[in-house]
Amino acid sequence: MGFGATRGLLRLALPLAVLLLAVPAAPIAATGKGAKLSATPNRFGAIAYHRASQSWGVGYNYSRARDANVDALKQCGHRQCEIVHKFRNGCAALADGPNIHAAASGATRDEAETKTLRRCGERNRGKDCTLLAWACTR
Repeated sequence: MGFGATRGLLRLALPLAVLLLAVPAAPIAATGKGAKLSATPNRFGAIAYHRASQSWGVGYNYSRARDANVDALKQCGHRQCEIVHKFRNGCAALADGPNIHAAASGATRDEAETKTLRRCGERNRGKDCTLLAWACTR
């Protein structure tokens, strides 16, 4: 390949390289065997609770975390309700025990409930807890 041919290739390669650097990379979600493009947008949820009145509320499947929080507080209905758990792209549950409540997230409703009851039991030193609420974003 002569000098003229090399120069011609460089003329073609330079604009292509500039174009590739100018285009932002697509978001990538890690998976078990490598990375794939993420087509699913994030979905947010929240659980609000007021222990004294046993009032609770859930907000789920929102594109913004703030919207999930606002809905959970509205659903809770008591003016002293507080957000006790926030989650994204999955499920969450709330349980209450004799001394304190607990909440946890999981990939499925079953996982979230299991984790919540285990955490609640630990926090309440092995005493029974009651599952109050759950929600999933999908």
